[in-house]
Amino acid sequence: MQYASLARVTFARLIVHGIAAVATVQIFASHVMMMALLGWALALGGALYYCARYDRTLGDADRRRMSRDEVNAQTIAALITAAVWLVPIVFFTPFGDDQSRLQLWTVLAMLMTATAVVVPAVPMGTILFSLVIGSAATISFALHGFWQSAGIATVFVIIITVGTIEAARMFLASRVAEAGMAEKAEVVSLLLREFEEGGADWLWEVDTARRVRAVSPRFAYALSLDPEDIEGKPFIQLIAGPAWETGQFPSSLHDLAERLKRRESFSNLLVRVTVAGEQRWWELSGTPKITDNGVYDGFRGVGSDVTEQRESADKIAQLARYDTLTGLPNRLMLTESLAEAMRYADQWRTRCAFLMIDLDRFKAVNDTLGHLVGDQLLAKVSARLRELMTDNELCGRLGGDEFAIVIRDATDLNQVSRVAKAVIERLSQPYEVDHHTLYVGASVGAAVGPRDGSTVETLMRNADLALYRAKDAGGGTHFSYEPALHAHAEERRQLEFALRRALERNEMLLHYQPVVSADSESIVSFEALLRWNSKEHGSVSPAKFIPLAEDTRLIIPIGEWVLREACAEAMRWPDHVKVAVNVSGEQLLDPHFASTVVSALAMTGLPARRLEIEVTESIFLRDATAARSTLEQMMGLGCSIALDDFGTGYSSLGYLRKLRFSTIKVDRSFVQGAAQKNPESLAIIRAVVAMAESLGVTTTAEGVETEAELEITKALGCNKIQGYYFGRPMPAFDARRLFAPGPNQARSGAAA
Repeated sequence: MQYASLARVTFARLIVHGIAAVATVQIFASHVMMMALLGWALALGGALYYCARYDRTLGDADRRRMSRDEVNAQTIAALITAAVWLVPIVFFTPFGDDQSRLQLWTVLAMLMTATAVVVPAVPMGTILFSLVIGSAATISFALHGFWQSAGIATVFVIIITVGTIEAARMFLASRVAEAGMAEKAEVVSLLLREFEEGGADWLWEVDTARRVRAVSPRFAYALSLDPEDIEGKPFIQLIAGPAWETGQFPSSLHDLAERLKRRESFSNLLVRVTVAGEQRWWELSGTPKITDNGVYDGFRGVGSDVTEQRESADKIAQLARYDTLTGLPNRLMLTESLAEAMRYADQWRTRCAFLMIDLDRFKAVNDTLGHLVGDQLLAKVSARLRELMTDNELCGRLGGDEFAIVIRDATDLNQVSRVAKAVIERLSQPYEVDHHTLYVGASVGAAVGPRDGSTVETLMRNADLALYRAKDAGGGTHFSYEPALHAHAEERRQLEFALRRALERNEMLLHYQPVVSADSESIVSFEALLRWNSKEHGSVSPAKFIPLAEDTRLIIPIGEWVLREACAEAMRWPDHVKVAVNVSGEQLLDPHFASTVVSALAMTGLPARRLEIEVTESIFLRDATAARSTLEQMMGLGCSIALDDFGTGYSSLGYLRKLRFSTIKVDRSFVQGAAQKNPESLAIIRAVVAMAESLGVTTTAEGVETEAELEITKALGCNKIQGYYFGRPMPAFDARRLFAPGPNQARSGAAA
């Protein structure tokens, strides 16, 4: 940069030297031959031409690397010029007078000063030129006895040297600063260009009136307009769309306008805009422009279109708070809504409510028709729930076939009951799904806050307890939480804990109820019935612990124990007496059930023909294919299969056609009805007996307790009879006593 500047001051240097040369010629025109003066002038012109020509070659020095030879050549050119100027001092002053010497010094002083001013970039040449000329003038003054002038000349040369060095330093500092600024400006320009061309963001700028200026191509593209159509237009008008005419701005756009109006900086401001009639989301950042005088000059900033990111975020939020199958709020959103309702109730001293809904008989639909039909049914259930909701209620899906409703304001407790009844009534209506007409009901449990719980967890737990009570009552009903339910739940928890240890503590035992032949009234089999005598709870009813065992799947190990004990006891009876063991759906659907039966028979040595497996129709509603496969394996082993409680459930004839049961057991309710001459009960028993005879299946009448019931069942054609008339369930020891010698063993046992 230093040497490149020489080319720009070449003309100025020539002018300065020309003026000095003309002045020198005039000073010595009357003292020196004109030819000598002209020769010197030509020599000076040649030296200056050489220097100027060489300096011109350095015009591009700031864009390349200079060699040391070039630096030396420029220094030599300066020395040549200085040598030419030595001629007037050395050869012309001896012919002149004192006045001409002083005049020449004045010219030379002017020339050195001008050189220092005009050529500050290259101090070496200027300093050498000044030292050569100044030293010669000092010597000349000294030789002629002008000691004062010699001293002045010396001081002047020193001043010129120091001044040249400082001027060069200042020149260099300014040039370095300019180069740095230029480089920064170039880098900024490059970054902005790359930002505009390659990035998704764009620059925007508005004036003090908030009108767009300096429109960038990407900004124009973001607005779907040409730059000339944007320049000078109000920024808010360009992005507001129809809202500009109506004045109904989105809150985010109103926020942007307020920040521009108040001249506040903002960053990553999310704004909903309308571009080409389409709703978009922009993320804008901006800062006010202030001039060097502190005057506000508009706004500038960057922006980007984040519509896709916003939609993705909304979708993620939707997935996080809404159930994908039904579109209803999920457990997370229901919990948040309940928490908000409880805060509102606490603040305004009102009430809120939480209703838990469980579908009745949904599992049967899922197991028989498949999960696809089950999912479609859940979608229809959710649509019906949504129809029932008002602004005061929010319904959602907790999971599986469980739904819930949050009632924000339940000050009127009757409203909770009305909502629950409306839900039960609406969900109990038939559904048409995939060419199937389906019926499911609903059970509802409700808890009111803050009466039934001061926290979300407590309120949800208590609603669940109320729902459990509704399910226990048979479903299709609604119960509200009561403190006694908590005690019941605690009792159930303790009962479950005790049941888990019952086998280890030998608290389980079997009782046996005889089944007799209707013709001879002799014992043909016993039904093994499970009893539990708990150390903590005493004698626990099977109606209480059997459902608990099935819910907790403890029925699997308990059922294995029952099979082994019953088979072992049957080995103590006569060979013709069978033992019947009730098997639950959980056991039958267990993949290891067949091996369990084989193991029990092998361990005890009981022939398979003496083991009868009793099942109910309900097992076929869960997984008919698996149940049928397991029962066929049992029949393949030689075991007989009895269908219990026939007539009280679905009484599907398809089961009788697909599986060859050995026995059909008629429920005691029909036996009692027949004894009272109830025509429906009589007709049902006749139909079952006739159907069984045609299929080669025996029938057993359950619950025979009186002589009249015995006579009517015999008259209707039942093959076997079971009931208190012939014996209550009894311990194994008492059952063995029935086979003691003597007449009427069965009746004597019953009497005992």
